[in-house]
Amino acid sequence: MITVNPDGKIMVRRCLVTLRPFRLFVLGIGFFSLCFLMTSLGGQFSARRPGDSPFTIRTEVLGGPESRGVLRKMSDLLELMVKRMDTLARLENSSELHRAAGNGHFAVDRFAPGAGLMERIQAIAQNVSDIAVKVDQILRHSLLLHSKVSEGRRDQCEAPSDPKFPDCSGKVEWMRARWTSDPCYAFFGVDGTECSFLIYLSEVEWFCPPLPWRNQTATQTAPKPLPKVQAVFRSNLSHLLELMGSGKESLIFMKKRTKRLTAQWALAAQRLARKLGSAWRDQKQILVHIGFLTEESGDVFSPRVLKGGPLGEMVQWADILATLYVLGHGLRITVSLKELQSNLGVPPGRGNCPLTMPLPFDLIYTDYHGLQQMKQHMGLSFKKYRCRIRVIDTFGTEPAYNHEEYATLHGYRTNWGYWNLNPKQFMTMFPHTPDNSFMGFVSEELNETEKQLIRGGKASNMAVVYGKEASIWKFQGKEKFLGILNKYMEIHGTVYYESQRPPEVPAFVKNHGLLPQPEFQQLLRKAKLFIGFGFPYEGPAPLEAIANGCVFLQSRFSPPHSSLNHEFFRGKPTSREVFSQHPYAENFIGKPHVWTVDYNNSEEFEAAIKAIMRTQVDPYLPYEYTCEGMLERIHAYIQHQVGGPSALCPRDGGWGLPQTPSDQRRGSSQLHCLGKLSPCRALCPVNSCSCSSQFPFPADAGGGGELGDAGVSCSSPAPSPGLGAPGVTSSRAQPPTTTQKHGPLFLF
Repeated sequence: MITVNPDGKIMVRRCLVTLRPFRLFVLGIGFFSLCFLMTSLGGQFSARRPGDSPFTIRTEVLGGPESRGVLRKMSDLLELMVKRMDTLARLENSSELHRAAGNGHFAVDRFAPGAGLMERIQAIAQNVSDIAVKVDQILRHSLLLHSKVSEGRRDQCEAPSDPKFPDCSGKVEWMRARWTSDPCYAFFGVDGTECSFLIYLSEVEWFCPPLPWRNQTATQTAPKPLPKVQAVFRSNLSHLLELMGSGKESLIFMKKRTKRLTAQWALAAQRLARKLGSAWRDQKQILVHIGFLTEESGDVFSPRVLKGGPLGEMVQWADILATLYVLGHGLRITVSLKELQSNLGVPPGRGNCPLTMPLPFDLIYTDYHGLQQMKQHMGLSFKKYRCRIRVIDTFGTEPAYNHEEYATLHGYRTNWGYWNLNPKQFMTMFPHTPDNSFMGFVSEELNETEKQLIRGGKASNMAVVYGKEASIWKFQGKEKFLGILNKYMEIHGTVYYESQRPPEVPAFVKNHGLLPQPEFQQLLRKAKLFIGFGFPYEGPAPLEAIANGCVFLQSRFSPPHSSLNHEFFRGKPTSREVFSQHPYAENFIGKPHVWTVDYNNSEEFEAAIKAIMRTQVDPYLPYEYTCEGMLERIHAYIQHQVGGPSALCPRDGGWGLPQTPSDQRRGSSQLHCLGKLSPCRALCPVNSCSCSSQFPFPADAGGGGELGDAGVSCSSPAPSPGLGAPGVTSSRAQPPTTTQKHGPLFLF
């Protein structure tokens, strides 16, 4: 009988402890082998088509010999490990046996665990070998089936020579070389075969004709359009405040503004509803993507909201959201790239593929940052759906910068141009160009009681300076004209500061610090004058001041500021010359509410101050900047700027430009001959007319009609791609008439 002493038990336990890490190692090898087996089958478990089972093995098997070779190497490796471990175990057991025999004992328990472990390793090796055999059989069968299918479809999977699809063969060549450059191709089923290229290019994109052997039912069946729903005015904005989200100071500011104006929006909706009567209004599904608030664009505005930073963009976006919601449309709001991708249906990858579904939105409102993000992630769908996009563009985009061909040939390309959109898709803060659409914003409208209180509470010698950031007060020469102003008025400022008074603000200025909007409104209601230093350009504050009974005094620019001579405008897609800080206030409001003078002329400046102190003005707000005016304007855009075929969107809704109220009042077109390259916007303010693309340029043969009445004779109009078209030459000998070759290049 063999006895086992305690020393033998200790040896067994040590042996088990010694082998435990090895057990874990072998288990890891087995798990790694299984994972490597699944990933080595030529990509059979990846890049599957939408809807495929995750365990579906397709017949287009790639890398069969490589997969079998990998399995053989794994099996050989495990067998070699078994042999070496068996040798090591025998040597170890032999040494332990000799030591135990020297002590007169045999550690019989030492051998059982080692033997069992060796059996498990051998079993793993045998299983891997069996799997290798089975996979080899599957691969052989799949390759045989694939070769038969390939022989049957060899003629059907060659790029067709179809004049209707001239780019097909070139796109197939591109796919052969670069289909692995973006995972989105594999997401749509591209696996490197000719058939997968043609399927993708004919069913996902549209460069190749449909393959006759494919099931065309799924590809040709377009989703049924949703039944039309009538838009109903809304007066409760609580759900809108939820849609706007939170977490950013900019969003908090926008929500506060919307909440403060809720009563005015509700009253304006009632007024517009009475105007429209029972007219049907289609409810649109609208996506609003505020690109400049995304982290990917830097979001430089949110951190500056509480430090006196610019708020004009956020004022406008808050009013746009309120307008769309009050008009009764379906609204989705995104302020992150991830949210944008989810709402659009962007496939996984780098943005080279079309969307995974038809665009679920009738309109998309965004800015230049959002426009760039959509172009990067929508692939060809961006070109297909771009006519649904509306770009909120503060200073506007001129056709010469927007038109790709013209901008390239004539040096008009900037970082913000080159989009080939219809110029009306760019929507500005002020109506400074008929080339674009006027979006605008709203100012708070006073009732009669509030106006009476303002008339009785105005201080005739109080001025407020336009500028919340200390950098604005660095204006060269401000001491001179502020000294003159200080002789007649008490000057107040609202400049942000943390602990110490900004050194840029003169000591005689009473600085209130950054004020909340309601307190700032109260300050304006007491003041007589609101004075600007020349910057910022075209903001909402001057209109708010005028609406609260202030006179706005601004500087005249000589020479005018533009992208040619001023850093602020450099790179913007416009060559417009700005003759004052706020051209809209100067040209469309004017005296007595707006005074524009030369700040470098002390006599002119002082005379203006004296005249303003003698002038009595009432609060004034142009209709287009009331809640009702903005609701009416955006309603017209939404109902009439979508629909009809268009060269911009041949497979989608096109453009039908709405008549503006001025078009409706005029009722007919009138022909004016201007000087060389003189824009319509330079003539109409003087001649009490308005510019409109509703009335095409008349090309009357023989000089009849309107051309004949204007003393112009022409026989054969010729298309021209220049900015001077449409028009006529200055030659008297039967001058040819030129028509605009590029519609989007039409210049007002």
